[in-house]
Amino acid sequence: MNPSAGRFYFFYFIGFALFCVVLALGESFGMSARAIGFTFLFATIALYAGVGMLARTSDLLEFYVAGRGVPGIANGMATAADWVSAASFIGLAGIIYHQGFEGLAYVTGWTGGFVLVALLLGPYLRKFGRFTIPEFLEARYNGPVALAGVVAVVLASFVYLVAQIYGVGLIASRFVGVDFGLGVLIGMAGILVCSFLGGMRAVTWTQVSQYLILIVAYLAPIVVLSIERFEVPLPHLVMGKMVQTVAHGVAERRDDPDEQLARSLYRARAEQYQRKIDDLPASLLHEREILERELARLRQEEGDPRAIYRLEHQRQSLPSTPEEARGHWRRLRDAALAQARSPRDFSHAWYGDTPQERQNARINFLALLFVLMCGTAALPHILMRYYTTPTVSEARKSTAWTLFFVALLYLAAPIYAMFAKIEVLQHVVGRSFDELPAWLVSWYRVGLVAFEDINGDGILQLAELVLNPDGIVLALPEMGGLPAFFVGLVAAGGLAAALSTADGLLLTISNALGHDLYYRRFAPEASTQRLLIVNKMLLLSVAVIAAWVAMLRFDSILLLVGLAFSLAASLLFPTLILGIFWRRAAPAGALAAMVTGLMASLGYYFLTHESFGGRPDLQLFGIQPVACGIFGVLAGLAAHVVVSLVGPEPEQGKQELVDFLKRPS
Repeated sequence: MNPSAGRFYFFYFIGFALFCVVLALGESFGMSARAIGFTFLFATIALYAGVGMLARTSDLLEFYVAGRGVPGIANGMATAADWVSAASFIGLAGIIYHQGFEGLAYVTGWTGGFVLVALLLGPYLRKFGRFTIPEFLEARYNGPVALAGVVAVVLASFVYLVAQIYGVGLIASRFVGVDFGLGVLIGMAGILVCSFLGGMRAVTWTQVSQYLILIVAYLAPIVVLSIERFEVPLPHLVMGKMVQTVAHGVAERRDDPDEQLARSLYRARAEQYQRKIDDLPASLLHEREILERELARLRQEEGDPRAIYRLEHQRQSLPSTPEEARGHWRRLRDAALAQARSPRDFSHAWYGDTPQERQNARINFLALLFVLMCGTAALPHILMRYYTTPTVSEARKSTAWTLFFVALLYLAAPIYAMFAKIEVLQHVVGRSFDELPAWLVSWYRVGLVAFEDINGDGILQLAELVLNPDGIVLALPEMGGLPAFFVGLVAAGGLAAALSTADGLLLTISNALGHDLYYRRFAPEASTQRLLIVNKMLLLSVAVIAAWVAMLRFDSILLLVGLAFSLAASLLFPTLILGIFWRRAAPAGALAAMVTGLMASLGYYFLTHESFGGRPDLQLFGIQPVACGIFGVLAGLAAHVVVSLVGPEPEQGKQELVDFLKRPS
C-alpha cells in the first residue's frame, strides 16, 4: 500500500474509533438506541460515499481494474470485504448455532476455496490480463463460450447480490425502525454511489474502509462478553469452557420432563400435518368447511372481534389448491419435526436419530464442503479482484492476505454461536412467558424469533423457541446485555459486509453486460464516454431489479448464497480449470459443461427444495438443495472431457495460450 493510502487509512481508523467513543458517551448521556442506529447507518453510508467520491474516475483502465495498481495487502483487504458478505457476517454464526459441527462446512469450504484460487486460478488469470472472465473464455475457447460466460457471470452474481440486498433491508428494518423495503432502498443508495462514480477503483478503496469497520464490529461484542463472563480478553482461549457449558445445559434440557412433553406434542403436531397431507384433497375441503362454520357461528353470536379477525386471517391464508396445501403443510410438518428433535450441542458430529440419518449428514457435509470450495474458486466478483494487482506475484500475495483477514472473522463465528447458546440456555429457557427478556420480544416482532407455550405450563422450553439463523449475530449484543452502542456497531458492521459485497457484484454484472456484451458484441467502436454511460445505466438497472427481487424474501441469506455458489461452481469451475490446465479442452466441451452443469444443479435444486414445490424425499444420499452444485460440477467436468475428446482438437493458438499461462512469470 502506498504511503499516502496508508496514512489515509490510519487517520480513517483513528477517526472511526473517535466516532465510536462519541456515540458511546452519547448513550451514557441519554442518547436513544434508535438514534444510535440512525447515526451509525447514515454516517457509515456517508463515509463510504465520501471515499467513493475521492476515488471517482472516468478512465477505462481505472474503472474496470483500478489501473492494475492495487498492492497485495490492500487487494487482500478489499477481497476479504468483498468476500465477507452478509451471509458470512450475519448468517454463518446462526448456521453453526443450529447445526453445530455440520455448520463448519461453510467455514472450511469457503476457506479451502481460497486455496484453490491461490493455486489454480488467480495467478493464471492475472497473467492473462484483460478485464473480465468472459474475455478469458473468448481467448481460450471462442465467442459463443464467452457469451455463455456472460450468462453464467450474471446469473451467479445476481443471486448472490439479492442475498446482500436482503441483508441490508434486514439490518435497516431492525435497527433503524424503517420498513424492510425502505431499508433496501437506503442500502442501494450507498451501494450505487461507490460503484457508480468510480468503478473498480472506487469500489476497491471503499472496500478497504468497509473491512476495517466490519471486523471491528464483529470482534468487539465477543471480546467484551469474554471479559465480562470469563475475565479473558481473547474469547478463543475459553472456547473449551464454553463448549462444556453448552453440553451441560443441553443435557439438562434433554432430560427435563417438561421439555420432553413439549417435544412429544410437536411430534403429534407433525403427525397431524402428515395426515392432512395424506388425505388431500379432502383434508383441504374439510379444513375450509371447519373455518367457515366457526366464522358463521361467531358472527351469529356476535363473538369476540379478535377471534373473528383471527379466523378470517386463517381462512385467507389457507392454500387455494391441493398442491399449495401439500407444500404448506409439509413445511409446517418439517418445522414441527425440527422442534420435536432432541437438542444438540456443538461437539456432536453427524447428528441424526438413526445410523442412516447420521450417514446422510456426513455425506451432505462433504458435498457442501466440495461445492463451497469450487464455488469460491469460480465466483466472478472474487476472480475479478486478481486483475487489479500490478503483477502475478502480488496476486499470490493478496490471496495470503485475504486468508488472514477472512480468518479473523471466521474464527470468531463459532464463538458467536456458543455465546448465543449459553445466553439462551441460562437466561431464556425455563423462564415464565411473563418474564421473557426484552430482546426476545423485539426480535419476535421483526419475525426472526418465534415461541409458543405448546404444553401450556407457562414456562418457555427450548423446544418452544425458534431463533432464525439470520438473527444470532445481530441479536447477541442485546442477548448479552451490552449497551445499545454495541447493537448499532454490529448493525454497521453487517451493513458494511453487505454493501462491500454488493458493490463488487454490481460491478461484475455491469461489466459483463456493458463490456463483454454491449461493447465487444454490438458497439466495438463506442467511445470511452459512451461505454462508461452504458455501464452506469446497467448498474442502476441491475440494482433496481435486484432490490425488487430481494423484497420478495424468498429464503434465508445463507441458503440464497449457497445457491449462488452452486451456480458459480457448476457453470464456471469446470470450464476455467480445464481451460487453464488442459490443452485438449475444446469450445464444444466448454459449452456442454456449462449447459450440463446448469441443468444438473438447478434441476436438483428445484426438485428437492420445498420453496419451489420440490420434494425432500427425492434427495440423493441426503444431499440438501444448498449443495446441488456437486451434481453440476461432476456432470460439467464429465461433459467437458467427453465432448472435447470426441470432437476436433482446439486451434494451435488456443493450446499455446495454455502453455503461456502455465509458464512462470
